[in-house]
Amino acid sequence: MFAHLVRRILIGILTLFLITFVVYGLIRNMPGTPLTYQLAELDPSRRVRPEDLERMKRAYGLDKPWHIAYFHWMANVLQGDLGRSLSRKQAVTRLIGERIGPTLLLSATSLILAYLLSVPLGLYASVRNGRLDERIVSTLLYMLYSLPSFVAALFLLSFFAVRLAGTPFELPLFGMRSDRFEELSFFGKVWDVMRHMFLPVACFTYGSLAYFSRFVKSNMLEVIRQDYIRTARAKGVPPARVVVCHAFRNTLIPFVTLVGLTMPALLSGSVILEQIFAWPGMGRLFFEAITERDYPTIMGLVLMFSTLTLLGQLLADILYAVVDPRVTYS
Repeated sequence: MFAHLVRRILIGILTLFLITFVVYGLIRNMPGTPLTYQLAELDPSRRVRPEDLERMKRAYGLDKPWHIAYFHWMANVLQGDLGRSLSRKQAVTRLIGERIGPTLLLSATSLILAYLLSVPLGLYASVRNGRLDERIVSTLLYMLYSLPSFVAALFLLSFFAVRLAGTPFELPLFGMRSDRFEELSFFGKVWDVMRHMFLPVACFTYGSLAYFSRFVKSNMLEVIRQDYIRTARAKGVPPARVVVCHAFRNTLIPFVTLVGLTMPALLSGSVILEQIFAWPGMGRLFFEAITERDYPTIMGLVLMFSTLTLLGQLLADILYAVVDPRVTYS
């Protein structure tokens, strides 16, 4: 097991190096630079001297070829320094630290709700397969899965924030907290954040809920046709025990793969939804960094997302051995 982990970690480090190297080359060859973005915000009547341009290029690190600049960035990363944001003039680690909380609040709540609701729904749909109630549930899940989240977000905003304005059911239009947030009591602050979270969490959750439920059902339908399930039923094992202890337990291997692959979603956020709800999260920061050609911030986020993806895959491998004793890495 130890040798397998060491091998996977070494492969992960090589993969991380290749990902960051390619992404750095891509962003450095995008049209526009941080310099052109900064110059576009200056007064058009103000002329910039050539020596000032050269000085700004050196300050932004644009005076070196991209592959040399990449190794300078990597050397700083190995020392724990992700650099400074070119547009916000502060450390990238501080920027990411400020945005992790709001994104984690949405994504963790959404994933927990999706898992807690999808497993019972998937088990129910597999037990009632082919019956009217199961077909109604499956149809609703298909409809939810096919509905784009940004469309649902606009409908929910127009209903709860516009049509229900002035009623007890009105919900905030955007943001994470109200203007008078600091004046509220502790429980008032909690309630205020929960009201702002309701619509984004609903949009984050319903697509995952539909997908996870269908995933559990399809795996359950395959397992309950196995001979050992028929044997357990023939021995008089209660139906609930057959479904939960015998059938569902053997669907955990593909399910833990799904859990491992959703790990990066905890911090990646959603660019479109966070823009619609003006939520100060990681997705919105990523979008703003790309727009502003903020190379250090983009690379800091890419490094974090890539690391989480590789850790999620490693976690899925470890969970294989936990849920299935037949799997060994010796």
